[in-house]
Amino acid sequence: MSRFVTVARLEDVGENNTKGVMIDDLAIVLVNSGGEIHALENRCSHEEFPLSEGEVAAGEITCTLHGARFDLATGAARALPAIMAVRRFDVRLDGDEIQVDVG
Repeated sequence: MSRFVTVARLEDVGENNTKGVMIDDLAIVLVNSGGEIHALENRCSHEEFPLSEGEVAAGEITCTLHGARFDLATGAARALPAIMAVRRFDVRLDGDEIQVDVG
């Protein structure tokens, strides 16, 4: 069951940047890649380092701790040392509000 929660405004996440948010006990990173907003669990699956500290390029986010890369659209691991995906969340916009489905 869907449960969309407003977590930020578009102006809070600049292009090719990130913003970490908390929803209850769930840490999420919002990523603006080419004007499209994505939401992933805010932890690298390799060392649980916050992906909100990562670098955004070419539809991926790179963990700055060891260089693991994750696909923004799917959460799939794209480069070692990570081999496991990170959780991905559906995102919708309501005006300038970013909403994430945590249902």
